[in-house]
Amino acid sequence: MKSVSENPYDAIIIGAGPGGSSAATFLAQAGKRVLVLEKEVFPRFHIGESLLPRNMSIFREMGVLPDLEAAGFPRKLGARFELANGALGTRFSFRAGKYNREPEAIQVERAVFDHVLLKHARNSGAEVREGWTVRSFSTDDAGITLEVSDPESRAQTLRASFLIDASGRGNLTGNQEGLRVMHPRHKKLAVFAHFKGVLRPEGETHNDIIIARLVNKWFWIIPISAEKTSVGLVMDKDEFAQEKGSPLEIFEKHVAISPSVKERMQNVQRLGDIRTTSDFSYFNRRLVGDRLLRVGDAAGFMDPIFSAGVFLAMWSGKLAAEAIRQTLDGGRSNRETFSRYEKRVRRGMTYYWRMVDHFYTTPFIELFLRPSEHANLFSAVIGVLAGEVEGSWSLRWRMEYFFFLVRLQSVLPLAPRIRYLAERSLSRSPS
Repeated sequence: MKSVSENPYDAIIIGAGPGGSSAATFLAQAGKRVLVLEKEVFPRFHIGESLLPRNMSIFREMGVLPDLEAAGFPRKLGARFELANGALGTRFSFRAGKYNREPEAIQVERAVFDHVLLKHARNSGAEVREGWTVRSFSTDDAGITLEVSDPESRAQTLRASFLIDASGRGNLTGNQEGLRVMHPRHKKLAVFAHFKGVLRPEGETHNDIIIARLVNKWFWIIPISAEKTSVGLVMDKDEFAQEKGSPLEIFEKHVAISPSVKERMQNVQRLGDIRTTSDFSYFNRRLVGDRLLRVGDAAGFMDPIFSAGVFLAMWSGKLAAEAIRQTLDGGRSNRETFSRYEKRVRRGMTYYWRMVDHFYTTPFIELFLRPSEHANLFSAVIGVLAGEVEGSWSLRWRMEYFFFLVRLQSVLPLAPRIRYLAERSLSRSPS
């Protein structure tokens, strides 16, 4: 028999990832009655292990930073981008940036990290139910209704004043309303695993994320503990389908033709199975409804090249909590606060959409890997890589200037042309 909750919540949050946990924490700390529904049971594996410096500000506001420091996650002081053939590369040190407010980030094993955030949300006063599945939602003038199933598959109906969709790429409410729009050019697939024994540099750069670029694909190398490193290959889905061999064989073949990656993985031990996941970029045509806000990947998902996913999830989770709190406390209409939320989040996401779109063009790489401090452009790029999506006018106009130079590079070389020697030599070899 289906039961109906009698005492509506101020907000129900679908999903207990970083976006859902941050929204739950901020709402609970504001004294709101909040329920988090998570279909899985934590801890659980998840990809997306490199964070941005602006995450650190959110951790402090939540009060969760001491718990994260106690977990011993590696400190990330910069990011290195390079050609996989080893011919060219550069390091972006967050401390060298003039427009970012935070000098470092962390890199995490998501099973541990997400669990820390969820426990903090619970300790802050949020009610958390794991193993619960949301089937559908509806809205009316008084609030929202969710049709859900508990861990024993018993149907229930829950009520709340507002709903935050943090369901990730499951995109529950966006799919129900038919809002998802797929990006026509970014239909990617990632092949990845955790390894022991990946060679790391000494000193300050020891825990840097490394991005190694091939012609139209790239590797990530992310230290997530003292010994464990996440290594993944991102490529077009169609190209992956045309490759011969298993995911492991495809991964190992590309390591073999990527000198900068191969050198770091000469004596590695794979920890667990090789995994694959689709990285199909998309956005939802609307991020809000009458009583609904979408956060993180439930607002839109983009290629993870710049490690923005966790930051955008937690930042939008914080903004969603603020919008609901202002509506409940300040007597403002939710239409006003929700509209402001949509504009801010969409503007922040657009920053990274532009970076992702340009990353797969050669003119962008030719300038990006030869950074110039002309007009402080290098610092502006560092600011975006650090998560300064709402940066000052000084940052914004410099990024517009940088994108102008990228367009100019395609017709009038401002920097020397590059070649992806290793991969092209492979494409000419007999199959």
